[in-house]
Amino acid sequence: MVVATRIVLSLLCVLGAIQAGLTFDLRGHFSSSSYAYAAFGIITLLAFAVGWAVGGLVGKGLVRGFARVERAAQARSAGELTVGAIGLLVGLMIAALVYIPVHDLPIIGNWVMLPIALILAYLFAITAALKYRGILRLVGIHTTGEDGDRAVSTSTLVDTSAIIDGRIADIVRTGFLAGGLVVPEFVLKELQQVADSADPLKRARGRRGLEVVQDLRSDIPVETPDVDFPAVPDVDAKLLKLAKERGFPILTTDFNLNRLARIQDVQVLNVNDLANALKPAVLPGEQIELKLIREGKESEQAVGYLDDGTMVVVEGGRSRIGQTLDVQVTSVLQSPSGKMIFTRVADESES
Repeated sequence: MVVATRIVLSLLCVLGAIQAGLTFDLRGHFSSSSYAYAAFGIITLLAFAVGWAVGGLVGKGLVRGFARVERAAQARSAGELTVGAIGLLVGLMIAALVYIPVHDLPIIGNWVMLPIALILAYLFAITAALKYRGILRLVGIHTTGEDGDRAVSTSTLVDTSAIIDGRIADIVRTGFLAGGLVVPEFVLKELQQVADSADPLKRARGRRGLEVVQDLRSDIPVETPDVDFPAVPDVDAKLLKLAKERGFPILTTDFNLNRLARIQDVQVLNVNDLANALKPAVLPGEQIELKLIREGKESEQAVGYLDDGTMVVVEGGRSRIGQTLDVQVTSVLQSPSGKMIFTRVADESES
């Protein structure tokens, strides 16, 4: 893009220099035609150099502008872009009608039309894009979504915690996730920062997360859109903004992000909630066989673990740590971070 812009502007400047030379008849200003041709050549070279320099600046500006337009387009739905484009055309048509009375104004008539056309085109385009669902409903096209106001997406937005956790790979292989996954560039950048951390543990987690993203591509479509919100510094806030704009549910293991998403009415798929839901149900009064591993926090408590990792607290079991025995369930505590089972030694409950 930059090279092409430089070439085009350089050629335009050279053509302009040639036209200027012919118009002002440089040969009439020099005593010798050879001097005239030399001056003509120098002016042409200078014009080419100016065009090349200015073309570089203009080309870089165009590249940045196109990149911003591309990112903005990726963050918008097809319906929003289509209705916005129609709004732009309507704005330009109204500007053309306004031109009829305005261009007859003395002095400012022609000059004021350009800003009027730009303002009208912008206002109609942005209004149509913001209200595109209502406009589509007016013409008989209904977007599917919760309460008719949010578009349903077949893709799932994935946050950094769910990638590092790693269980997402197993969930994908089971086929429970419909559609594809969306891992935005700002999430990949956060993973890269974790992978480059000076802390060995964080570095290992970051590298594991990058490997998980790479492995997921072989099992499910994974999009990595170059979408960013520079005015939003926090990655979680960027995820919520993207999810709200494009109707994505968020797959996460982050408890705080889970709560924020629910407050903002964004659908959340919490891996921990799924894991807890799939654990075998344990009811009060039921007996289970358990090996006591370590002491509990309270006096006379011992702790063991089920095969799925659920922690079991045994009242009165501290003196029998290291043994495998039957315990009776007294209560079950369910929290977003996991399930905890409280029990007592079975023979004590029966005595």
